Amino acid sequence: MKLTGYATRLQIFIGEGDTWHHKPAYHEIVRRAREAGLAGATALRGCEGYGSHSVVHTTRLLDMAENLPVLIVIVDTDDNIRAFLPHLDEVIGEGTVLIDEVEIIHYRAKTPS
Repeated sequence: MKLTGYATRLQIFIGEGDTWHHKPAYHEIVRRAREAGLAGATALRGCEGYGSHSVVHTTRLLDMAENLPVLIVIVDTDDNIRAFLPHLDEVIGEGTVLIDEVEIIHYRAKTPS
């Protein structure tokens, strides 16, 4: 079974070393997304990147493998995403948030007849 439609994608770019009350900030964002009832959230650890300070963080060099980039992706209705944004204000100290409309193709297992 294939469902299609449109939704809003929230992408949050932060650093792996960013914390909230001594825990990883990405963990807190995913926890809050679940608590808010959003459709789903995924945190992805980058292998290389740089941000506003232009410092490259990479897994290739042991001494630069700190604070690798983390991307949290959440897709839900526009209303749900917009209602969730205030939850990010206190968790994100430094980072970038992107919001865009996306077309969804969602595959689900067929239910037995």
